[in-house]
Amino acid sequence: MGFKTDKQTLDDLNITGKYKAHSLFSLFNDTHTGGGEKLLELMFQQPLSDALAINQRSDVFKFFHNKKLSFPFNPSTIQAAETYLGEGTAHSYVVVAGGHLRKKFLQMAMKDEHYAQLQSGLLATIDMLKGLQQFLALLEGHPSTELFETVAGAFSGDTMKWLRELRIDQPLRLLQLARYDHLIRHVLRGEMENILRFIYHLDVCIAVSNVARDRNFSYAQALPKGEHIFKTTALHHPALKNGVANPLHLHEEQNVLFLTGANMAGKSTLMKSIGIAVYLAHMGFPVAAKEMVFSVRDGLYTSINVSDNLNLGYSHFYAEVLRVKKVAEEVAEGRDLVVIFDELFKGTNVKDAYDATLAVTKEFSTYRNSFFVISTHIIEVGEALKTACDNLQFSYLPTIMEGSVPRYPYTLQAGITSDRHGMIIIENERILEMIDE
Repeated sequence: MGFKTDKQTLDDLNITGKYKAHSLFSLFNDTHTGGGEKLLELMFQQPLSDALAINQRSDVFKFFHNKKLSFPFNPSTIQAAETYLGEGTAHSYVVVAGGHLRKKFLQMAMKDEHYAQLQSGLLATIDMLKGLQQFLALLEGHPSTELFETVAGAFSGDTMKWLRELRIDQPLRLLQLARYDHLIRHVLRGEMENILRFIYHLDVCIAVSNVARDRNFSYAQALPKGEHIFKTTALHHPALKNGVANPLHLHEEQNVLFLTGANMAGKSTLMKSIGIAVYLAHMGFPVAAKEMVFSVRDGLYTSINVSDNLNLGYSHFYAEVLRVKKVAEEVAEGRDLVVIFDELFKGTNVKDAYDATLAVTKEFSTYRNSFFVISTHIIEVGEALKTACDNLQFSYLPTIMEGSVPRYPYTLQAGITSDRHGMIIIENERILEMIDE
């Protein structure tokens, strides 16, 4: 069973989307090839759910992080090689040679371009192979992966002996062209597919590790799900280069974080930071934290930007209820999840919101195998939960008043906030005076 999530969560956290402003995918998408970009998209679509696989991928990223390597290929060379390799060729060398002879004749008689295109595509592929051959020498100590071992073995063995001996200082003659074309596109077709896959992996690894190094991200350590832990120091939002960092520690005995704080205090940003860190960690990607250790989860669900649905006739409150129901069904199945609820039931009156938030939080807290992060403005709920549950952490993001002006340090504090500064902000904006005029 893979790592489960849904569109609501991906949208809440702005995870995917090549053309979405400030999406997490866009943050890491510094790839140079179309194949690399597609591989990156696939990684974002399919987080991992096995601790060993996660740590193996992280180790590869860390290797490139420390090596500080640049992508060694011209993208146009890769594109030309892809086009060339994507076209089939005959099984027989004699048939291949005959076909090229016809192309050569058409080039001379009618200025047909197919022979020249074949020559340039083959030369681009040979250039790509020689470039990779040289680059592999820089990858000493690369963590063992099946793809790396396959490609490195091909270049060090007899398979690529011809490449080591090949010297090209002028256009290939017809029989040379036929020989290498038959070799590359027929005899070594499987090897060429692996080589392209490896180049796409290089593209992704170099792009992701460069972003991580530039932004001072780190690599999380994955533990088996039975450990039931999420621990991080200096966690912040990856889109904020100078974001305020906070520690967080959830475990089986304290698996619910109950978060309070005024509007603009930073609750939503903190909750998004947690969700993003969970998602990236399950991809084996670098996270915006100093250190992070986590046990593998079965999935991640958030409720941060739930909106009404006019087409279905859903009010904002009913959409919230359906969202909680969806998550409750997943939790009740016994899955080990991370669940993030920002301002539960804000679409209804304060009394119903109080009762619903209290009841839902109490019920969710009985599932010790999952982690819950729940925020609310209704601080009285927290006081009631103190006596009802023994596995909650109560934290808040403070507001510091400097005269009549609020300041938000964004640093997580233990306890429940007592801040009530809404009217002060309204007065500072002189809204009532404007209405009175």
